[in-house]
This record gives sequence, C-alpha cells and structure tokens, in this order.
Amino acid sequence: MPIKQSICLPMIKNCGIEMKDLVAELAKIGFAAIEIWGPGDDLEDLVGYARDNKLAFASMVGGGDLNDASKHDEKEKALRDAIDLAVKHGIPGLITLSGNTIEGQPTEKSQENCAAILKKVAPYAEEKGVNLNLELLNSKVNHPGYECDHTAWGVKVCEMVGSPRVKLLYDIYHMQIMEGDVIRTIRDNIKHIGHFHTAGNPGRNDLDDFQELNYTGICRAIAETGYDLYVAHEFKPKGDCLSAIKQAWELCNV
Repeated sequence: MPIKQSICLPMIKNCGIEMKDLVAELAKIGFAAIEIWGPGDDLEDLVGYARDNKLAFASMVGGGDLNDASKHDEKEKALRDAIDLAVKHGIPGLITLSGNTIEGQPTEKSQENCAAILKKVAPYAEEKGVNLNLELLNSKVNHPGYECDHTAWGVKVCEMVGSPRVKLLYDIYHMQIMEGDVIRTIRDNIKHIGHFHTAGNPGRNDLDDFQELNYTGICRAIAETGYDLYVAHEFKPKGDCLSAIKQAWELCNV
C-alpha cells in the first residue's frame, strides 16, 4: 500500500490560508493525516477540520525532559494525561523527548532515566493503544545539547523498556545531519520506529533538488519494510506553500 503521509501544521501555519481551508486542501492533495506539536486552544477545531475532511490526526507532543529523574512525577502525569487526550481524539502516537544533557550526568544514566519513566507509563499506553515515540533530533544544528541524537541511543532506550508501544520518531532530516546512512538505518531498526518526519537538508525546507536527500528512494525503502504508520512532512516551504506540499506528497507517494 502507498505510504500514509501526514503533515505538521505548525510548519505551514503562515501560508496565508485559513486553517480550515488549508486542511481541506491537504485532503484534496491526498494526505492521510495532519499533526501538531503541542495541544493548544485550537485542538478541538483542528480535530474537527480533520474529521470533516476524512483525515486522521496522526501525532502530537506528549512530554519531554524524560532524562531528568527529578521531574518524573510531573512528567508521568503529563504523559498519562496526554494518552487520555490522544484516546479521546483518536491520535495513535505521542512524541516524547529525552531532554538536553544534564551536567555531571553520564549519558548512560540519562538513557536509564528515560527508560524508567517510559516503563512506568508503557502499560497504560498498551492498554489504551497509543504509541510513545521518542524523537531523534540533531544536536549539531538545531538542538544543541539534545541527548537522543543518534538512532542507537534511542534504540537502547526502547530495548530497555521492552514495550511494543514505546518506539522512536525517526526524523530523517535530523538523522541525516547526525549520522547519514538513512535507508540502511531504517531497514535495520524499523521494528523500533513508530513515526517518521521529513525535511530537506540543509535548510529544513522543501524536498526539492536543492537538498541532498532522495525522498522517493527513502519512502520506497520504508514501504518495502511493511511499515504501515505515518510519514509526516515537517519542513518550512521556501515559496508557495501548496506547491511545495504537493511536491512532497508526490515524491513520497510510493
């Protein structure tokens, strides 16, 4: 089956099109879903726009700073509350974030801390049928100090938790910056991946010929693994929004 494509609305909110109309245009192009970062005051409206256009609501952020054990009580509550919100709105996956390095704390301890809180929440996520996707971000350009900045770091956390509902958000743009070898890495670790993000590198812009990633090839490789969740575009269009979005959809419609 074709890749199920989604789009991160915060990256295209300044396109000069009313959000209700923009969501309708996304449906016409062929997108399967939309997603956001944090659940703001407009969440109910966005859910309604998606429903009206027969689009799924693929993902939103559930919690961060998982590497800081001193915050685990509040973060555990936040994750459980986010799971409840996801169930209410039919959202299959929540983004979680490791947090930045903590002075004096070895990275192995940070992995243990991330695994500890995810292990506490995992049974609830399993019961409710919601994935907790630990996001891989680059610490070289966009997120200095972020700890979960390599695939192996995140995979180790997933293995420590051992839950089918704790996976990775493999952001292709970020991992191209940190380690490259994207297709091989995806194939080797697909069982740990619950969501994808895209963007052109360098620049985090369009998936065009002025950036270095072959997204048709990457999405074909993803499809060949049998992956059946979402690939979401998280780039900022350089020019006309709808043209850039349609180009991305066509490149990844494999």
